[in-house]
Amino acid sequence: MGLGLEVANWSTLLACLVLKLPQGLALLAAKSARGFSLEGLLLELAGFLVCFRYMSYYSYPLPTYVEYPIIIVQDVILLLFVLHYTGKLKHILPYTAIFVSGWYILSLQKWILDLTMNLSTLISAASKLMQLQCLWQTRDSGQVSATTWSLAIYTCAARIYTTLMTTNDATVLVRFIVILAMNIWVLATVLYYRKTAKKID
Repeated sequence: MGLGLEVANWSTLLACLVLKLPQGLALLAAKSARGFSLEGLLLELAGFLVCFRYMSYYSYPLPTYVEYPIIIVQDVILLLFVLHYTGKLKHILPYTAIFVSGWYILSLQKWILDLTMNLSTLISAASKLMQLQCLWQTRDSGQVSATTWSLAIYTCAARIYTTLMTTNDATVLVRFIVILAMNIWVLATVLYYRKTAKKID
C-alpha cells in the first residue's frame, strides 16, 4: 500500500472518530434540534448501513470502510439526542426494528444488496436534501455544526482517492462524488445562514 493511500485511509479513520462529535456538542449546548433534520439523519444512517453491508459482503480491504461502524454508532447517538429534543424518543423502537430487519434483508440475495447499494446514492443524497430543506425553512443553522460537515467533505474526498487506488468500484465512486457535492452544498448553506444571523445581530 502506497504512502498516499495509507495517509488517506488513516486520516479518514481519525476524522470519522470525531466526525459527529461537534454536531452532538452543538445539540447538547443548545438543548434544541432546531435546524437539524431528523428525516435527513435517518436517511443518512440507512445509507451508511447499506454501504457497510455491501463492502463487508464483497470483502473489500478493511481500511477502505472501517469507519462505517464508527459513524453508524455516532449517528445512532445523534438520533437519540434529536428524538429527545423533538419529543419523539418513543419512536426509537420502531426505528430500531426497521434498521435491524433491513440489515438482514440486504444479505438474503446478492441482487437485493447490489440494487440497494445503487439506490443508496439516492438515499444519501436525499438525506442531504432533507437537511438543506430544513435549513431553508428555519433559516437558522445555529444547531448545525459546520465542523462536522467540513470533516464529512474531507472524508468523501479521501474516499474518492482510496476507491480509485484500490477497488475502482464505479458504484462506490459515483456515490462518494455525489455525496461530496451535497456535503459542500450543505456546508455552504450553514455558513450562509450563520453569516446572515450575525448581520441581523
